[in-house]
Amino acid sequence: MTDALEGAEYAPGRLAGAGPIAVVDIGSNSVRLVIYERLCRSPTLLFNEKVLAGLGKGVGKTNRLGEQPVATALAAVRRFRQLADQCNVADLHVLATAAAREAANGPAFIEELERICRVPVQVLSGAEEARLAALGIQSGMHEPDGVAGDLGGGSLELVDLKGQRVGQGRTYPLGGIRLSEAAEGSPRRAEKIAEEILKSSEVLTGLPGRAFYAVGGTWRSLAKLHMHQTGYPLHVMHEYAIRADEALDFCRMVGRGDIDALDRIEVISKQRRDLLAYGATVLAQIIRFGRPKEVVLSALGLREGHLYDLLPEEERRRDPLISASEELAALRSRSPRHAHELGPWTGRVFEALGIDETAEEKRLRVAACLLSDIGWRAHPDYRGEQSLNIIAHAAFIGVDHPGRAYLALASFYRHMGLIDEALSPRIRELASTRYKERARCLGAAFRVAYILSAAMPGIIPQVGIHARDNRLILSLPPQLAQLEGEVVLRRLRQLAKLGGLDAVVEVA
Repeated sequence: MTDALEGAEYAPGRLAGAGPIAVVDIGSNSVRLVIYERLCRSPTLLFNEKVLAGLGKGVGKTNRLGEQPVATALAAVRRFRQLADQCNVADLHVLATAAAREAANGPAFIEELERICRVPVQVLSGAEEARLAALGIQSGMHEPDGVAGDLGGGSLELVDLKGQRVGQGRTYPLGGIRLSEAAEGSPRRAEKIAEEILKSSEVLTGLPGRAFYAVGGTWRSLAKLHMHQTGYPLHVMHEYAIRADEALDFCRMVGRGDIDALDRIEVISKQRRDLLAYGATVLAQIIRFGRPKEVVLSALGLREGHLYDLLPEEERRRDPLISASEELAALRSRSPRHAHELGPWTGRVFEALGIDETAEEKRLRVAACLLSDIGWRAHPDYRGEQSLNIIAHAAFIGVDHPGRAYLALASFYRHMGLIDEALSPRIRELASTRYKERARCLGAAFRVAYILSAAMPGIIPQVGIHARDNRLILSLPPQLAQLEGEVVLRRLRQLAKLGGLDAVVEVA
């Protein structure tokens, strides 16, 4: 450590802001603390811990929170307050949902929570739960279109959303704990209860042919089991998508079978298994009556929706994928400005090669440009592999799994060349042929750009590139004429070949 850093807290891997912001979520099944680096469009977790307190157990019958669940929850919250203080949290928010809202002794429990946390507790109504869950989907997915469902221990919230529009939310007494108790432990009886309640749901009438966005720990566990049973190559929960017919068959198998006998059930914690069948039963009835085209899992929900609600309107309109990519470029690339310059330049490359792009493909290309140099500190032989792994497994939002594959492949090809031998075939399975070809073209464009710029800003905007007479022409201004060389021409030829063109380097 240099003299300048002696005695000081120095964290160059952290982004500046108003300070960490934390949310304590008092749910009917779990009590959770999440500390985020700062309030921003694409928040990054600093710390995350949950305790399965089971506050909702027995509330449907006794109308009271049990003594042991309350003791467990309060002990967890005392620890959470201490952790928040240690992390220098600047702003702590405490949210309470169905169990605390509905129990007769809920107000006394809330009073004790406020004494421990030293901040007011926001007790959410069912409609507010639904709205915040929908905002969580909005914050984490690009142009969502469907119905968001948040399954907790005490209730299920459903709300229609399309883009930035959020419909009226509805609450149903179908939380995992409540349903298991109402069904007296019988999955068959639970199926009948869920069917009777959801068959008349107004929210589900608008779902056919659209996406159902699943939020909540039980549904995430269900999706995790599906991932492992099918050998899915990417263990990233956010935007994991399952075709509706496949999801329905899977849910019926889980809901009606012996949980402990299921293939790969060991990947699910024993604490989560008790409610798995009931979560599957509810999801099966949603699919049956709503007829969505697919089920899309969300790692973001009520907590992230609450943070999104705190943002100014201008910040909410920002693209979360681009925002996260800009942050990673600022933290890891040699020149964030150079990463930004690659966006317009690669757009001209694609135009010269005759490659058409959808609006979604353009935003992916821009994000890939921002991420193109994040692996430069690795050993040269492993930069491609490391970049691919960082991008494929990053906590990005606003991008589906095929999009992740596009971003990761573009960076891999930029470092390793246009070869596939060193690349795991599993990541390629996620990308369509169209995405794979565009990733190769983008990687080839990066290889030309970086050999000219050495990752320094201000160079690439001076370099022209266009097609004429069946040739891809790289045009250098006089002040950059000394950059011309065999390696530049060789890489330009690789790029031009992808468009069926010859290559020429000229000095303007």
